[in-house]
Parts: sequence; structure tokens; C-alpha cells
Amino acid sequence: MKRFLALLLCVAAVFALCACKSGEDSDKLKVGVILVGDESEGYTKAHMDGFKATMKALGIGEDQVIWKYKIPETSICHDTAVELAEKGCDIIFSNSYGHQAFMVEAAKEFPDKVFVAVTGDTANVCGLDNVVNMFPHTFESRYVSGVVAGLKLKELMDNGSVTDPHVGYVGAYPYAEVVSGYTAFFLGIQSIVPEAYMDVYYTHEWFDLVKEGEAADTLMSMGCVIIGQHADSTGAPAAVQAALDNGKTAYSVGYNIDMISTAPDGALTSAQNNWAVLYTNVLKDYINGGKCSHDYTAGYEADAVMISALGKSCAPGTAEKVAEIIEGIKAGTLHVFDASTFKVNGENLTSSPFDFSTMNADYSAVEYKGAVEECIKTDANGVKYFEESFFRSAPYFALRIDGIVEINPDN
Repeated sequence: MKRFLALLLCVAAVFALCACKSGEDSDKLKVGVILVGDESEGYTKAHMDGFKATMKALGIGEDQVIWKYKIPETSICHDTAVELAEKGCDIIFSNSYGHQAFMVEAAKEFPDKVFVAVTGDTANVCGLDNVVNMFPHTFESRYVSGVVAGLKLKELMDNGSVTDPHVGYVGAYPYAEVVSGYTAFFLGIQSIVPEAYMDVYYTHEWFDLVKEGEAADTLMSMGCVIIGQHADSTGAPAAVQAALDNGKTAYSVGYNIDMISTAPDGALTSAQNNWAVLYTNVLKDYINGGKCSHDYTAGYEADAVMISALGKSCAPGTAEKVAEIIEGIKAGTLHVFDASTFKVNGENLTSSPFDFSTMNADYSAVEYKGAVEECIKTDANGVKYFEESFFRSAPYFALRIDGIVEINPDN
């Protein structure tokens, strides 16, 4: 009997340490949220809004959440994650790619806690059951925002305001997340204006008002009439609005937040993520006692991505075209990375293997070994396309396609 009781106690202990809680314990859930910025920065504000919507949907009280703002991508993130774990947080989220390595280190120290590295790419290869990654199909909303930009560009060319279909893009870093997004944006434009071409200027910062504004100015000085962005401030839209006010033909497509208040005449729309969808999916699995997946992702089919309200400068018929494109994406009849719509070094791709190993912090060696997967798939109609965010949630479309030039990738 004593052995039987001991066995029962051991089983009970295992369940107590299980990473995911049962539904009856959901009111006791404690969550840590590590943010690289605060509400003054568009990307973090989008996360804050999404997580607050999840709290409301799941009945998570303010007293169950510990927020940590402006946590840099340094060992401070590790210390913050440890602090949250020691304060009793059951599941801890961080919202920036550079946090990931420090979250993984904390996960090794606290195997009974779950660590979710948003935009991360190592959960499926690091060998830890308590590490999770999540990222939406931002490439879909990027494509749709590109269609909006393409329709404006076509209008400008049709009325003679523009003769050179030159597009610019303010990027943060030359990472796959940025490359995937700007390529999708460009392909959306080219679906309307096939002769369009694009230059990308990197700030090498996720958030820098001055650098993003200067990058936009540089691109406009080169003749770019549409400026997209994967950078987190209002710097680029503000620069575009200032140029427009001074008589230059220029329009902006933003990211994360609606930019119309910043650029009332220049902003066409912004690609956006509804982070509440993924936060809710992760926490539902956790609360309901199921095993948390390594990767969580979703797109238009789950309303996890969207574009913001169309600006007053959008071309006529834009809303109708946007609805058509979104329906095609949802139905699977439109593939953002349709292999027939782009070329790499002059050739359409029939194969594109990708090595899902991840590198260490200074990119000097492989840290976690992953599988090599073929990313070109064929749908039921025989259409070949690059299947983004299937093998992991984080983007891995890192191909440099023809028609796009990176001006300063190594600076």
C-alpha cells in the first residue's frame, strides 16, 4: 500500500509540473509578457493590443499578467524571463526575434514553465518541449497591401503623373522575416504593374524614427514614388507626407499601425497582424491541458492578418480588388509566392530546398541542427508555389528575386 501511495504521489507531482494547465486552473494562470518596446512603438503596441484582446476573450485578469517593457535583446531578457518564472509565471512570452536565445536559456533552467519566443525559429529544433514559437502569415497582408500600392501606381502611370514605376522599401534588417515581407509586397505590386521594380534600404534597427525617415527620403530622392516599410516607427510615412506636401509625388504603405493620422494624404494602408489570434490559440492549448505545439501560425483564413483602413488617396476600385484578392488567398486559389510570378537569376524555380538549422548569436556556427525540406509545392491545379510558414511559423522565404535590389544589406 505504501508503494502504491508513493506511486500516486509521484504521478500527482508529474501532473503538477506539466507545462500546460487544466481548464479548472485557468483562473490561477499567471503570464509574463516581455516586450522590446512600449505603446509608443507600433510593433509593440500591436502586441499589447493583441494580448489585451486575448485577456478579455479568455477572462484573464490584470492581476494575472506581469508586463515588462523596453527589454533589450541582451542578457537582460534572460534575467527578466528568470525573474518572471521565479515570480510564478506559468507561461512567458517575448515579442522580439533577438529575445529568443535568452528565452531558450531560461527554458533550460525552468523546464516546468513554457517560454514563447514570438517570431522565433528554434522551437522545433532546440530539443526543448517547453519552447514555443509563433508568427502569423504576414506575407499575405503584405501581398494585399502591395496590391493597394500597385493600383495607386497604375493610376499615377495612367494619368501621366508617373512614368517610372520605381518603388522603395524601408527595411529593418536583411533577415528572412523582412525579405519574405518585402517580396510579398513587391509581388502584390507587380500583379498590377508587372514592370515595377524596387529598391530596399535597410536601417539596421527595428525602430528608429530618424533613420526610417532618412531612408524614405533617400529612396524618394532616387525616384521612388511608393514607399513600403518593415520598420516600426512613423518615420517613413511622415517623410512621405512631408514630400507630398512639398509637391513631390509619393505615397506610403505602413506596417503594424494605421498611418493615416501621420500621413493623411500620403498613407494608402498598412499591413497588420491580429496578434490576438495566436496569443489566444497558444493560451487556449495551455489552459485546456493539451500539449502546446512548437509552432503557431495563421493567416487570412483565421483573421490573423489584415490591412488597415484604406486612405483617401487610394485608387478607385481598390476596396473591391482587395476583397477579391483576400478571397483568393482564403480559398487557396491565389498563392502569394506563385513560382510562375517571379524569377531568381532569370529562372523560375522548380525546387527550393531550405535548411532549417539555426545559427548561434554571431552566426559563426550552427547551434541547432534542423532538417532540409523542399519548399516548392504543387497544388491540386498543378500550380507550383513556395510554401511559406508551413515547416515552421517564422518566415523562411529568404530568396532574392529579380527586380529587387538591396542597396545596403551589409552596412
